[in-house]
Amino acid sequence: MNEQKMRLRNAGFVTFFFSGICAISSGVVVSLLQEQYGFAYGMTGTLLSLMSIGNLLAGFLTGVLPGVLGLKPSVLLLTVGYTVGYGIMGFTGAEVLLAAAFFLVGIAKGSAMNACTILVSDNSADRTRGMNLMHSCYACGALLCPFLIAAAAKVSTSLAVFLLAALGVVLWLVYLKTPMGGKVQSAKAAIDWSFLRSYQFWLLTGLLFCQNAAEQSVTGWMVTYFKGSGIIAGTLAAYTVTVMWGATLVARLLIAFVFPFKAPRKAMVVMAVFCTAFYFAMMQTHSQLPAILLLFAFAFSMAGMNPTAVASAGKMTSVTSMGIMLPVASSGAILMPWVIGRVAEGAGLAAGMATNIIPCVGLCVFAVLVARER
Repeated sequence: MNEQKMRLRNAGFVTFFFSGICAISSGVVVSLLQEQYGFAYGMTGTLLSLMSIGNLLAGFLTGVLPGVLGLKPSVLLLTVGYTVGYGIMGFTGAEVLLAAAFFLVGIAKGSAMNACTILVSDNSADRTRGMNLMHSCYACGALLCPFLIAAAAKVSTSLAVFLLAALGVVLWLVYLKTPMGGKVQSAKAAIDWSFLRSYQFWLLTGLLFCQNAAEQSVTGWMVTYFKGSGIIAGTLAAYTVTVMWGATLVARLLIAFVFPFKAPRKAMVVMAVFCTAFYFAMMQTHSQLPAILLLFAFAFSMAGMNPTAVASAGKMTSVTSMGIMLPVASSGAILMPWVIGRVAEGAGLAAGMATNIIPCVGLCVFAVLVARER
């Protein structure tokens, strides 16, 4: 590998690490903001959903803007959302401005993921290993974020979000100093839409919809749930993010390098069943240690679901098919956190979190149907 390729790949690793801190901190930050400003659970769910909408929109923008502005200007424009979004959160508690802030953070999250994927996949001698290392960098950032936020929040919530805004500046500066290509040229080629007639394609899309819904709901709501229910003390609740991403990191590294799946479709059924069982058990417990252990087990079981499902698409995997599958699946991450907020506002936080068992069960159903397909 030449020096230029190594520099570009490493830029992807570094920026995805910072993106892991900035993106995953949102679940902790929304809990801190709710404490400070006292807005309803419905608003919490709306903010988390707006971040997912921004993340979804980023997929469209990163596909269109490079052809107009060029790759580097597009990346710089979209990833500034981390700094602007968290900066707004540090200055105001106005709900309209907070909504805009979370939306901008979502755009930055999705844009950083796309930029890092390009930098790493195009400049790695071994793409599979490169992508696994990239996602490990993200998980490491996610592991670190609760410690940074907790330390800063001891002074004030504003300091915590301004710290994230500052890390957003660091991420942006790395992109500024990274050489990237010019305008993306669109190649004229016939698009194969045959995947739309595939039963398996829609089963996998449904499975990923449920996976996104269940996982994002836990990522976004769990800190608020543990604090609000008194299961884990407020200062310790933020560290549940570390527990979840620690489990995710361990599981993904084991799957990638130690225990690769020989029967991936059957493995998805097993993972789905364990996810559902662990989540149900977690909703029944009211003690700190069992709750933490069950959260670890849930995240460990869920970690391999998304990459295994996407890999199972096989020959259906193309820019066009993924451009439909992934946005449709991502809508689960928009819908479910909002549903939890609305139910929590009317029937209590425990009832709201209990509704997340629905996508978990859906995960089981779709996994079984995918496994039965030939």
